[in-house]
Amino acid sequence: MGKLIYTFNVSLDGFVETPDRSLDWALVDDELHRWFNDHTRGLAAELYGRRLYEVMAAYWPDAEHASDATETTREFARIWNAIPKIVFSTTLDRVDHNSRLVRGDVGDVLTEIRREFDGDLGVAGPNLAGQFVERGLVDQYHVVVHPIVLGAGTPYWPALDAPLRLRPVDRRTFASGVEIRSFAPADR
Repeated sequence: MGKLIYTFNVSLDGFVETPDRSLDWALVDDELHRWFNDHTRGLAAELYGRRLYEVMAAYWPDAEHASDATETTREFARIWNAIPKIVFSTTLDRVDHNSRLVRGDVGDVLTEIRREFDGDLGVAGPNLAGQFVERGLVDQYHVVVHPIVLGAGTPYWPALDAPLRLRPVDRRTFASGVEIRSFAPADR
């Protein structure tokens, strides 16, 4: 069985988006984007909450043909379009772009998804990922830390009832100063 991996861009003070829900503060240069391409290519499927799915679906289906697209972003568009996407939402009626809509308890749905997909699964979006974190279902965290302080916004981590003990798995620093810090639960 593959791992459930939570990956997201994070400010130094732990936020994934600004109070007005902007994501444009992240320093995603070509080097970091290639890392995201490699990471995403290695996933069997991605799990999205509604809001992040809508952000991604608004851009990536046609990004390969955008006039300002680089070869790296074109490659990500091809990867994103090909990968199966499972979208958790109680408000959407339908999804597109190699996606399917699911409802229900995240633990129960994850069990079904793991029966279907043998490899690693990515979970993105702080609200959905937070539900998996709270239940101890995340196997690995890729905290993509950017050298910027937002001061407020949506946190990477959910509010927890008890400390979450982690052990470092890997660390990589990019020329931009962005660091990817990877962790696994300390008890695994």
